[in-house]
Amino acid sequence: MKNKKIVIAAGTGFIGTGLIEYFGNDNDIVILTRHPKNDTQRITYVQWDGKTLDTWSRYLEHADLLINLAGKNVNCRYTEENKKEIFDSRTNATKVLGVAIRSLQHPPALWINAGSATIYRHAEDRPMDEFTGEIADDFSVQVCKRWEAAFNETKTPHTRKAILRIAITIGHQGGVMVPFMNLMKFGLGGYQGTGHQQFSWVHIDDICGMIEWLYEHPELDGTFNCSAPHPVTNREFMRALRKAAGHFFGLPAFPWMLRIGAKIIGTESELLLKSHWVLPTRALQAGFVFRYPELQPAMKQIIGKLPRRRYHLI
Repeated sequence: MKNKKIVIAAGTGFIGTGLIEYFGNDNDIVILTRHPKNDTQRITYVQWDGKTLDTWSRYLEHADLLINLAGKNVNCRYTEENKKEIFDSRTNATKVLGVAIRSLQHPPALWINAGSATIYRHAEDRPMDEFTGEIADDFSVQVCKRWEAAFNETKTPHTRKAILRIAITIGHQGGVMVPFMNLMKFGLGGYQGTGHQQFSWVHIDDICGMIEWLYEHPELDGTFNCSAPHPVTNREFMRALRKAAGHFFGLPAFPWMLRIGAKIIGTESELLLKSHWVLPTRALQAGFVFRYPELQPAMKQIIGKLPRRRYHLI
């Protein structure tokens, strides 16, 4: 994928950084952000607030691809204020992008909206996919459902649309690797909870690859699970991480410890205790090939790119 115009809404976070690294050398990228940085040779930063139609919309004209990542981080306490912001940040951004697209003479060819694989229920009995997955109604699921509804209800006759239900994402750019590596630094790199909960994951390069693949296959639209085809248990994930990082021991964190710790650091224990068992059936059936289908090679690649001193890997 070269010499395309790619617009990324809320593109300064972990996944956005990965997308810039993957696409930035060969394409012109526009980042819609609340906090613009200085432009570089092929990257332009544009101010937006994620809810108000303004002059930023003209940057979507003639775009080949729009990727929407907007949404408040769920790594927080679920207070009523935070819940409202989590809902609103996703639905408002999605709706205003739809309004912008409909106002254009030459709208983006493809609009990909981020979603979350946490839309499926806690599952330790069987895997969930796009065809047989069961959707519950806890808070995190409600977030996903409203987010997808806002996207699906937006009509864009000249723009193809797709949702990526993204699993827990790993990459050297940050994300969940930061707290996990810090836990290992203090000898706490064992399993969390019972350790039997499923841990569906995806390498950041495969998110980028799936986005590129969807762009190159105009016959595809709708919802796709973006998760590696070989999920693992929490125990297996932590074991693979310790092995890749050269740590041979890690104390476990039991459920009661996680609940106390979550309150102290301002997050929710659900983020570690929910069993995510998700398979990318649609993508595999349509021919997508994962660069990192297995966890250990993915971990090895990531650890090899992490700053060694920062995480005490030497």
